[in-house]
Amino acid sequence: MAEIYGNLWEYNLARVVVVDVSDDYTLMQPPMPSDCYPVIRDTWLPRHNLSFELAKGDLVMGYLYDWHEAPNDEGDCWYVGVVKETLARSLGAYP
Repeated sequence: MAEIYGNLWEYNLARVVVVDVSDDYTLMQPPMPSDCYPVIRDTWLPRHNLSFELAKGDLVMGYLYDWHEAPNDEGDCWYVGVVKETLARSLGAYP
């Protein structure tokens, strides 16, 4: 009889932490380290084509995608920076 070693979901899903980087635009400051921003969502998403899906997806309503950062190690999480939609549009950053 075959046995499965470990949890297969760990190979198929990645932890994604969505952070609000709106203050960078408001204060016109250089970016901080990813883990210094306020977290607005913590979720798990399929690993397949994740970097492409992050750039086109709406992870949090009322926020627009700004950047993402892939993990350095296998067990780490992805960080996705998002900006308040009203702020981004008022600054002309998004049409």
